Amino acid sequence: MKKATFYTELAYLFGIAGLALGTAFMEKANMGISMVVAPAYLIYLKLSKVWTFVTFGMAEYSLQVVLLVIMVITLRKFKVSYLFSFVTAIIYGFTLDGCMALVANIDTSTFATGIEFYIIGLVLCAIGVAFIFHTYIAPEVYELFVKEVSIKTHSNINHFKIGYDCFSCLVGIILSFLFFGLFHFEGVKLGTIICALVNGRIIGTISHLMEKHLNFIDALPLRKYF
Repeated sequence: MKKATFYTELAYLFGIAGLALGTAFMEKANMGISMVVAPAYLIYLKLSKVWTFVTFGMAEYSLQVVLLVIMVITLRKFKVSYLFSFVTAIIYGFTLDGCMALVANIDTSTFATGIEFYIIGLVLCAIGVAFIFHTYIAPEVYELFVKEVSIKTHSNINHFKIGYDCFSCLVGIILSFLFFGLFHFEGVKLGTIICALVNGRIIGTISHLMEKHLNFIDALPLRKYF
């Protein structure tokens, strides 16, 4: 079967949109945020009580600066293109805040609605990551870290992603205890644990389907700059 052409630049835009909207849906479901963004979400919850101007998006790109530094130290190399990951993080942060505002007034108080929003959010996030893996444009630092370190360590990217997700989940739990009291789970809930266990596999499946049906090609001659 002939594959449909899909531009890698569009994959970048679709990836950011999917991640931002998916995260907003999961936050609205109140069943547990994605483990990857759980640390940033908890920092946002804590700081926004003191400084009301702090947003989820701001916490996201601030934390990603720290992760970018850790990645550079781990890889022992630096590329100028890595800086664009921070630009991507800022774009994502503003998109996330926009998506949060978009769903802010939707009533998700019923259990059924919460489940629906959680599942939709989980799938949207997985689709977003899968798209990001198929673009040459520097992704968010989260995805860049997984991509670059898995290459450096000769690890399967999907398996490495699962391990990274579980570690992020653990950090989220620790921050929840530190900020809100021992055994108080804020942001990190059952949905977060489920996401940590299945997200990598869902991303792998979606990525496989994309590669089966889509032919990713560059529309612009910009790959050499990344």
